[in-house]
Amino acid sequence: MDKINNILSQMTLEEKAALCSGASAWTNTPIPRLGVPEMFVADGPHGVRRQPNAHELGAPSLPATCFPTASLLAATWDVDLIHSMGKALAEECKALNVDVLLGPGTNMKRSPLCGRNFEYFSEDPYLAGEMAAAFIDGVQSQGVGTSLKHFAANNQEFQRQTIDAQMDERTLREIYLPAFEKAVKQAKPWTVMCSYNKLNGTLVSQNRYLLTDILKKEWGFEGMLVSDWTAVRDQVAALQAGLDWEMPGPQPYHVQNVIRAVQNGTLEMTVLDEAVRRILKVVFKAAETSKGGDFDIDKHHDLARHIAAEGIVLLKNNGVLPLKPSGKIAVIGRSAKHAHFQGGGSSHINPTRVAEPFAELQKAAPTAQFTWCEGYPGDDSSNPGLIDQAVTAARQADLALLFIALPTFKESEGYDRVDLDLIPQQVRLIQAVSQAQPNCVVILNNGAPVIVDTWQQGVAAILEVYMMGQAGGAAIADVLFGRVNPSGKLAETFPQRLEDTPSFLNFPGEAGAVRYAEGLYIGYRHYEAKKIPVSYPFGHGLSYTTFAYANASVDQTTFKDLEGLKVSVEVTNTGKVAGKEVVQLYVRDQKSSLQRPLKELKGFAKVELQPGETKKVTLPLDFRAFAFYHPSYKQWVAEDGDFDLLIGTSSQDIRASLTVTLQSTLELPCILNNESTVSEWMHDPRGWQVLKPLYDQAEAISRKRFASQDRYADKEKAGSAMGMNDIMDMINEMPLVSVLNVLALDLGRSHEEIVADLLAQVHNN
Repeated sequence: MDKINNILSQMTLEEKAALCSGASAWTNTPIPRLGVPEMFVADGPHGVRRQPNAHELGAPSLPATCFPTASLLAATWDVDLIHSMGKALAEECKALNVDVLLGPGTNMKRSPLCGRNFEYFSEDPYLAGEMAAAFIDGVQSQGVGTSLKHFAANNQEFQRQTIDAQMDERTLREIYLPAFEKAVKQAKPWTVMCSYNKLNGTLVSQNRYLLTDILKKEWGFEGMLVSDWTAVRDQVAALQAGLDWEMPGPQPYHVQNVIRAVQNGTLEMTVLDEAVRRILKVVFKAAETSKGGDFDIDKHHDLARHIAAEGIVLLKNNGVLPLKPSGKIAVIGRSAKHAHFQGGGSSHINPTRVAEPFAELQKAAPTAQFTWCEGYPGDDSSNPGLIDQAVTAARQADLALLFIALPTFKESEGYDRVDLDLIPQQVRLIQAVSQAQPNCVVILNNGAPVIVDTWQQGVAAILEVYMMGQAGGAAIADVLFGRVNPSGKLAETFPQRLEDTPSFLNFPGEAGAVRYAEGLYIGYRHYEAKKIPVSYPFGHGLSYTTFAYANASVDQTTFKDLEGLKVSVEVTNTGKVAGKEVVQLYVRDQKSSLQRPLKELKGFAKVELQPGETKKVTLPLDFRAFAFYHPSYKQWVAEDGDFDLLIGTSSQDIRASLTVTLQSTLELPCILNNESTVSEWMHDPRGWQVLKPLYDQAEAISRKRFASQDRYADKEKAGSAMGMNDIMDMINEMPLVSVLNVLALDLGRSHEEIVADLLAQVHNN
């Protein structure tokens, strides 16, 4: 830090302003006279998109390993594996002279229509946070930086640079920030990238509450805040809000604006110095890592293959899988020979090689007889002849493998999907082939959920392989022929209809704004609360073996909130082949002062078991596992009471449950005010203490005044008259000041005076 402070003291105003903007599309502004080096950043997150020329944005990138996208990574539920991928990415960064990799993408899958969902982990913030932290830690353990993005509320592509994401504070805190929070606190990314959009009316690049108050002060982020590319409209306002580095560059007009703002006093030098200090810290940290050399192409390809196989999800299987490596196999679908392994946009990687699925199938089963049919064209046109050819091939075979890829024109960065459907030709193809050949296996290639209920009944098995990276073709063969037992679990819900999705009526917005009206209820939280049936629930995934759960236990049944607890369960492989199971732990609050989802994921572990083997899995739960964000107290609150701990293999397949009792140790501040209801006074410990004598007096006056309401013992004779208890219930939900207004004459003091006195007592003691 002394070195940085020394350099800072020697910098001119012009140098400071220039440092806060890039020198090119991918580099900072170096200062040779002070020894400030150039730093190169590159797009990620599932591969290194290193541009040969620092001034080019869209040119073909240098060859690098294309690993699976985040949609598949999350489906592995394996943080150690993601950490290994991060280390491999860092090795490639060093070989390609990249200092900071722009990723991971950690935005929530609010709607399956978001065109960029393949770059994001999950609909669940806990799972997304764990994945992001593992990714960051893996990369940065090798001396290469990351850029956690897109912070925050960037959950759609429609008008992404201008849209105003409007949501309440609790929704922001419980759904859209926790994954970022976990990644920042646990993995400490070198940089965080702000998003394009507005949040509640303010551009994120100029949102001091988000960038400074929460990220820097509350979470303790010590790294550098960088803009998404072209996200800055007013650099002076951005610097004042907490943004440090504007990209891309050069931005001479913005630099001049910063200089003038300091000179005229609009921007304080201390604010500019803080941004410069953070930038220098990252630049010099990056310079400590040696660059150059080569990376092991074969090793990384094999790792990409392993990751892809671990994340493939077996959605359905009537026993046809795993396949025998013999017989006649009809392979149908363009994507069997034209591998669909990554999405479009800034994360598009120039792969070192590509494993073609059809060729990999032939390698895996050299004695089998394979035929291939195109099945569907590369666009959304109709070609009945291709379907006829496929049906003929399927009838002549022992089984059919249908490779169905959702084309890039349906989902990509830059635009959202308009439906959840496959292209019509693909649906007709599946229906026709499955009718002709009962042993029909569908391999889905897509970045986000698709509607399956229109065709899945007729097929024997379904594999969800997402965008599985350059080695995905080999991974598919590994799973199909049983060399790898599938263990992937869905990190998102597959709905039956678009109309069932949480944000259906509020996505992607209109008139420049999108309302997050569903609040906390995205993903499985929504479907379970509304009892909406789904095609496949969050956490679902089958195996070629079976697992049994037994002897669930906790280390303490009654615990203090800050202590947390540990939950254990024994898992046994009850099948005939080795396999991996993902143990999922959900928490349900039996009674809360504020509405809460029916259950929320708060822990998981992936465990490998040989046939007949039993292992004990232990999962810790901390304070946040039981807490919710209380907007009135502006903090996380865990209330006294009973909680259910639900252990299962998906959000809907719960195998064991336990109940524990939490004892709160929080001393919450009094939030009573002039508008607080009688009920709110009663539920506040200090408030009830000072109110109770007056309440007893007021109740006695009320009972005397309204005694006529209770004169009829026979309710039929009373007709619609309210009873005294009904009146008191109504009174309890009225503002105290309004109740006392009615009783003021009886109490001998004005209602305003009485409430002011009570508030003085609760807030001064």
